[in-house]
Amino acid sequence: QVQLVESGGGLVQAGGSLRLSCVASGIGFGRNVMGWYRQAPGKQRELVATISTGGITNYADSVKGRFTISRDNPKNTVYLQMNSLKPEDTAVYYCNILLTVLAREYWGQGTQVTVSS
Repeated sequence: QVQLVESGGGLVQAGGSLRLSCVASGIGFGRNVMGWYRQAPGKQRELVATISTGGITNYADSVKGRFTISRDNPKNTVYLQMNSLKPEDTAVYYCNILLTVLAREYWGQGTQVTVSS
């Protein structure tokens, strides 16, 4: 059974930094894409960043230059380093994994990030 467990959310002042972590279990072997999405109150869930098994990254324009996604493949862990945070970054951040071969995706339970002005 695939499980994603996130950590690292919290409250931070504008301009501050946070680092999110997500550990995946039960994913077996094979290529996958891990990523972070976020959902603010009253808005749809949106892509933040993704990273493939091979290290190819993709970022939303709104976070380019401020956020960095990385992964540790042996540990099945993905990280999101968030710098220069803005109040508009406030949202619940969800970890996601797409198992490429099986074409299945899974979500974590979400972690709250709140940026005060």
